[in-house]
Amino acid sequence: MRLFLCEKPSQGKDIARVLGATQRGTGCYTGAGIGVTWCIGHLVEAVPPEAYDDRFKIWSIEHLPIIPSVWRVAVKEKTAPQYKVVEALLAQSSELVIATDADREGEMIAREVLELCGYRGPIQRLWLSALNEASIRKALGCLRPAAETERLYHSALARSRADWLIGMNMTRLFTVLGRRSGHGGVLSVGRVQTPTLRLVVDRDRAIESFVPSAFWTIEVELTFQKQVFLAQWIPPASGADAAGRCIRQVVAQQALHSLQRSSEAQVIDVQTQRVREAPPLPFDLSTLQQVCSSKLGLDVQQTLEVAQSLYETHKATTYPRTDTGYLPENMLAEAATVMEALIASDPSVQALIQTTDIKLQSRAWDDKRVTAHHGIIPTLEPFRIQGLTATELAVYKLIRSHYLAQFLPHHEYDRTCVQLSCSDCALEANGTRIVQQGWHSVFIDQVVTLEDSELSVQALPALCVHASCSLHQVKIKPQKTKPPRSFTQGELIKAMKGIAKMVTDPRLKQTLKDTTGIGTEATRASVISGLLNRGYLYKKGRSVHASESAFTIIDSVPAAIADPATTAIWEQAFDMIENGQMTLDGFITKQTQWINQLVEHYRTTTLALHSTSGPVCPLCGASMRMRTGKHGGFWSCTRYPECLGVLPKAQPTSNTRRRTRRRPPSSDR
Repeated sequence: MRLFLCEKPSQGKDIARVLGATQRGTGCYTGAGIGVTWCIGHLVEAVPPEAYDDRFKIWSIEHLPIIPSVWRVAVKEKTAPQYKVVEALLAQSSELVIATDADREGEMIAREVLELCGYRGPIQRLWLSALNEASIRKALGCLRPAAETERLYHSALARSRADWLIGMNMTRLFTVLGRRSGHGGVLSVGRVQTPTLRLVVDRDRAIESFVPSAFWTIEVELTFQKQVFLAQWIPPASGADAAGRCIRQVVAQQALHSLQRSSEAQVIDVQTQRVREAPPLPFDLSTLQQVCSSKLGLDVQQTLEVAQSLYETHKATTYPRTDTGYLPENMLAEAATVMEALIASDPSVQALIQTTDIKLQSRAWDDKRVTAHHGIIPTLEPFRIQGLTATELAVYKLIRSHYLAQFLPHHEYDRTCVQLSCSDCALEANGTRIVQQGWHSVFIDQVVTLEDSELSVQALPALCVHASCSLHQVKIKPQKTKPPRSFTQGELIKAMKGIAKMVTDPRLKQTLKDTTGIGTEATRASVISGLLNRGYLYKKGRSVHASESAFTIIDSVPAAIADPATTAIWEQAFDMIENGQMTLDGFITKQTQWINQLVEHYRTTTLALHSTSGPVCPLCGASMRMRTGKHGGFWSCTRYPECLGVLPKAQPTSNTRRRTRRRPPSSDR
């Protein structure tokens, strides 16, 4: 029997239908010489330390580090019945086709089961980007040898074992150290979760310590040939900061008085630039999560679940867990079929589609930029759009719009900058004039792209050098600099993906690629959800903030583990294993050595917990910590936002415990 091993029941059902395996069994479909079954996600999991040795049931620093000599996995209790189904079918199979998701995790889900079951028969790989019938038939016609994707499995194992080594050893180490210092809970440490937490802790601290600076702007209302427009005063360098803001009130007041005594401004320079704006790429998962967070208010996990539903349940869009928005060049030939499917699914888009040109080849079609997957786009076949929920429909329309934009002209506009002089004061006016709407027509009433132009909507009159403009009104505006914005979940995803841009160390910046991130498209949402569920992050409106325990963890763990650059370098190592440039054993050996060094280095450390020795919350009795608001310092309950207890700042407490931090050993990656 030829057995197809899928990841989820829904995949199994779709593939079985195409194969003609119509007989439904327990946990499988069968047909003439064909079997289709599934794993329901991970059927097996890495065993905990106590499975290797009973003494590890007690958390003790003396037992650390815990390094398995032979790595073990065990069947998950919840899915044990399905594992038995797969095991029995494998015993009857003469040939296997791995049909799990086409990524590292999908490869690992299948191959760990095959290893545990001892399957030794021939293996092929089905590589799917969509679950509609045409895509399945196309993929079945070009099955890959299993050897081509085996390194994906090794890469996933490297990720899994690195997570285990850091999570099990560092969590036990710092939890025990925390208990010695009076912390009663678990201090959970993770390879990806801790650097992600560090991003939020650093941002919260930057906001809390931010001191606003005053600056002044002057807005001038001008008229030329009966058309009113606005100009901004340009302060002299002697009164401005590096960003060009006037930071000296006396300079702004002098300019205000000078302008108020004037009635005209002279144009001294006019510069107009024609700008051609290319359409945004189709979505990768991270970009989709950012847009849905910003525009639809969705959590990143919600966006992933909706995208997965559009892919699996409705067959409306392609595989969502992709890290690129680019498309294979040969898929351009399928554009006409996709357009027909879009109209059949939703006739209301027919008029818009008639304005597209499928002969256009945007920058999205680039084989060199396509990875194992391509951008998220609509599928080749119609689907029942009425079956979508309101949220699914909103996300589907975003995906569809980004695809249709590829077949419309560039958006073109003229950007004009006018320099004026008025009573020895320099003024500047900016404006735009749309020349061709182009792909922007797809986004009418729907701002969805992260590449939106930051343009003034002001239309300027036809100004020329030496023209005189009448001055009508002058306004001075006292302003203050603003602190960094709190992370939303979408912005946190963006920071995780683009972590290389945030690294300041010149050596690391050279090592990291611009595309290197922490976590993967498949895992970032679950990392953020895990931090929320553990109480290390909490939501306030659309933003996320670090809890008291988060500050304790970040202040306690080795800097290298909390440093996002470290995890980004690991992600590069996983890519190297996938590409054959590094071996799994070599990577784990180096990580084992590093874990040994860290345990020895921190074994006798005394933690200084972040929680204060300040007053007790009058509402719930928990401890309080000092925070800074717009009116100065105050005590806030450490259980905020669940508890809103506050007290005014009193005399400083004696909470002066400090921990002398020794320099930890660096990871030899």
